[in-house]
Order: sequence, then structure tokens, then C-alpha cells
Amino acid sequence: MGGYITAEHGIGLTKREDMYRTLSKKEIDLMCKIKSVFDPNNILNPGKVVDLERL
Repeated sequence: MGGYITAEHGIGLTKREDMYRTLSKKEIDLMCKIKSVFDPNNILNPGKVVDLERL
């Protein structure tokens, strides 16, 4: 059907692992790059959605 695991409430901790299984490495890398631009020191909710140290 082309749907996704979340809607208006975002990913959250309960669906984060599903996101890593669902999205491609390229998509996750892009999310990490965007996070790094806006939070270069990784101090805003580190590891909540994208875990920069995981990759």
C-alpha cells in the first residue's frame, strides 16, 4: 500500500527500530546529515530518532 509506520506524532522511541528496518541506509544517512547541520554537537535529544553513533 505504500504506507509508513507513523503519522502525525512522529517516530518516537517505540518505533525507532522499525524505522531502521524500513528505511534504506541512504535515507537514514540523509536524516543524520540533516541532524548534524542543525545540531552539530548532538546535544538536542541525542539518539532519540537518529543515532549518529550507531552508523
